[in-house]
Amino acid sequence: MRKIGIFIVNIFLVATVAQAQIDTTKHVKADTTTKAFAGPVRTIDKIAGIVGSSIILQSDIELQYAQYLVSGQQPNPDFKAVLLQNQLTQKLLAQQAVIDSVQVKEEDVDADVDRRMRSFIQRAGGEEKLQQFLGKSTIQYKDEIRPDIKESMIAQRMRQKITEKVNTSPQDVKRFFELMPKDSLPTFNKEVEVGEIVFDPKMSKEEKQFYKDKAEELRQRVKKGEDFGALARLYSQDPGSAPDGGDLGFNDRNGYVKEYSAVAFKLKAGEISSVFESDFGFHFLQVIERRGEQVHTRHLLIVPATTPASIERAKVSADSLYTVMKANKLIDFSSAASLFSDNKDTKYNGGMMLNADNVQNRSTYIPTDKLDPQVALVIDTMKVGSISKPTLFTDAQTGKKSYKILYLKSVTDAHKANLDQDFAKLKEMAMDDKLNRTVSQWFEKRRKETFIKIDPEYQRYPILQKWIAPVTTAQVKL
Repeated sequence: MRKIGIFIVNIFLVATVAQAQIDTTKHVKADTTTKAFAGPVRTIDKIAGIVGSSIILQSDIELQYAQYLVSGQQPNPDFKAVLLQNQLTQKLLAQQAVIDSVQVKEEDVDADVDRRMRSFIQRAGGEEKLQQFLGKSTIQYKDEIRPDIKESMIAQRMRQKITEKVNTSPQDVKRFFELMPKDSLPTFNKEVEVGEIVFDPKMSKEEKQFYKDKAEELRQRVKKGEDFGALARLYSQDPGSAPDGGDLGFNDRNGYVKEYSAVAFKLKAGEISSVFESDFGFHFLQVIERRGEQVHTRHLLIVPATTPASIERAKVSADSLYTVMKANKLIDFSSAASLFSDNKDTKYNGGMMLNADNVQNRSTYIPTDKLDPQVALVIDTMKVGSISKPTLFTDAQTGKKSYKILYLKSVTDAHKANLDQDFAKLKEMAMDDKLNRTVSQWFEKRRKETFIKIDPEYQRYPILQKWIAPVTTAQVKL
């Protein structure tokens, strides 16, 4: 849970910094005092760095530092050096992107700006409070942050272009491993592979009707003139959008579940949908604006509460399958999961859970210290190759209940890295090393070819030493 006192102080800091910012084209200087963190009086607008034709203002660093604090991080003024390094990197990549014609779509930028604004509004406790803290409208603030967000996206695209042809062969992996000092080989923790067949409680049509009627009642209130946003704040059970009046910002078809997209992209701006059902519950939505292949919507969600009867029905289904699987050893767990599991994230993966820290590589090896404690408790006494009796689980985040049959596929004890057991992990490490070397070489070359200047205040930080070039009489004094 967020500590309200710290949150208020952090938001106040954002407001202080934001209000202290000035129109840099007028070359006006402003001072501010960040007393909340015992900071000294300092000049906000000065040039912190120059990269080629681009300048980085101290006010940009201060605002990013304030947002860093708002995210819940501990005060650390030295972190501003990291923020400046990020800006130097971003500017260098963005300038090369212009030369290489690397671009991003404007609608993608708009979507990212909207996503960030929803997050800011949620942290502030609503749009009105955010505007009060910032001392400006959210529209004005969006316009201010949009250029930096766009530049950041272009820089990321440029980084991808630099490394797009990098690959790793088995020989590369072997050579990478052989060059590792034997006394410095990484130790991998105990890992397991666990499969699951999930049985979610399914409510009958009669049980769900009460919640559908509740959504319809609220829709009628909107149709009769009540404020959509106010009702969404009071009654919507979508924790991500309810504080924003149900606003989901701009998204393309892939940004929503299919049921939501099917309704949203049929409506015109201003129209309100009928009540419809998705895996989340019963919704109705309003289209606020359409822009090309993206649509800006807000919605109100009513989530049906699980009944004891539906939980019992899930248990009966799980017990029935367990009995069949125990009686017939020829039934393959993977096939059973694809046929009967209600978890769409694992059923098409043979029921196997993925390592949440390595989803991009679809690794099924999960360190035991990263397991759901409920899962760890069940598999602790299981033998490799066995399945568990159906067990009731409760999702720690949503409180949703479901019955699961677990399958312990493998157990790998803690050990020093070796090619036989850890080829996939070593390949990932070798790839990361190759990517980092490729990017480092690119930056080293560009830094030598580009005029770069850093304000003396930051030159004492080791992280910025590689950006500091010898001063010549041709360089502009900051």
